[in-house]
Amino acid sequence: MTALGDLAWPSVPANRILALPLGSTEQHGPHLPLSTDADVAAALCAALASVRSDVVVAPLLPYGASGEHQDFPGTVSIGTEALTHVLVELGRSASATFPRLLVVSGHGGNLAAVRAALATLTAESRDVMAWFPRWDGDAHAGFVETSLQLHLDASRVSLEAAAAGAVEPLSELMPALRAGGVRAVSPNGVLGDPAGATAQGGRTIFDGLVADLVTAVAAWVSGP
Repeated sequence: MTALGDLAWPSVPANRILALPLGSTEQHGPHLPLSTDADVAAALCAALASVRSDVVVAPLLPYGASGEHQDFPGTVSIGTEALTHVLVELGRSASATFPRLLVVSGHGGNLAAVRAALATLTAESRDVMAWFPRWDGDAHAGFVETSLQLHLDASRVSLEAAAAGAVEPLSELMPALRAGGVRAVSPNGVLGDPAGATAQGGRTIFDGLVADLVTAVAAWVSGP
């Protein structure tokens, strides 16, 4: 993997894709670290760079739009407007060196900011793409994210503290969630159930996400 932060300026390669891991610093239940979304984004970018020599991985951006988690201690959010501005300015600056910018966001709440930023950058004729991991299963700090974190670094998971939260479909929870944040629907911050999560299951989920990302980037690069 080629990491931008490790390079001196004469060593920065030309004509590469800059992959930006975008995460969040937000609660992930009583058992997962606040960096979970950031960890997943960083690992996905590293995996992409391991199979594509034209990818350079930018330093992680660990803050996002996480206002829905603000009622839980430790959550640090910069909000949609600020994140949009950061991504636009980052994209403008990066385009001086890199002809393509890929944003890989591990936090779904960053979607509005990413869309707005990419719309601006695209209108300025910059070649940008965003990718968000998608999976079947619970939404937040449940089986899927617990399995992923067990795969990435099991030492950072406190399984003894893991417990189910709100297990209703997200579509049913959304009105109350939008009105009062995650705390309004789940006192422990979990949207799902981490029961049964394993590192092996996490590896299977992660490998599937990497395959999806690799396919999406290949289509982008080969497209018009």
